[in-house]
Amino acid sequence: MIVICFIITAVLPYLLCGVNSAIIVTKIKTGEDIRTMGSGNAGLTNTLRTQGKLAALFVLIGDVAKGVLSVIFVGLSFKLLAGIDPWAAGCEYEWVLYASGASAILGHVFPVYYGFKGGKGVLVTVAVLLAIDWIPAVILLGIFGLIVAISKYVSLGSCIAAVLYPFTVLIFGIMEESSCRFGNFACSALIAFLIVFMHRENIKRLLNHTEKKIGQKNT
Repeated sequence: MIVICFIITAVLPYLLCGVNSAIIVTKIKTGEDIRTMGSGNAGLTNTLRTQGKLAALFVLIGDVAKGVLSVIFVGLSFKLLAGIDPWAAGCEYEWVLYASGASAILGHVFPVYYGFKGGKGVLVTVAVLLAIDWIPAVILLGIFGLIVAISKYVSLGSCIAAVLYPFTVLIFGIMEESSCRFGNFACSALIAFLIVFMHRENIKRLLNHTEKKIGQKNT
């Protein structure tokens, strides 16, 4: 049964998080593809800039829900099918929760439903981490918020928080004496790499001082 659980870990979060809230909400509202609008990103920030606050709220709810559910479904599959609780202190399978997160981000970033062109994965990553361990999530959210408040660049806050993400997970794993701390770190590092990779154009614009600040409309 544990083999089935591993298959669920690899496949279910990918398929679930491949359902893109920004694409669906924009399609319902305007009949258009958000990937052809604004920055071209199928995510929360571009939805807010091009579709408004109400549409962005639905995207926020959708992305958080699918990230949280991905982790919960994987955790429950291990608990119900294999009798293993990945959330239990000291569980040697804690890493599968982070692996489910990596699968979820892959699904969101490279969705099979939309020609492998999705969002950048920041919001889904926050949801995943909240579902696994809320304390590192709150710390990283605080860092993200502080950087955005100072710089007014959402992309800068996202990239810095992403880079710090695996190290935060590792530090907490060491503090909690987790036997999976390096496995958790590896899965988190993959997630961080994906987020930074998806922000490569933003990084170029930041270096060229052409990146749009928060609240600034796309033209």
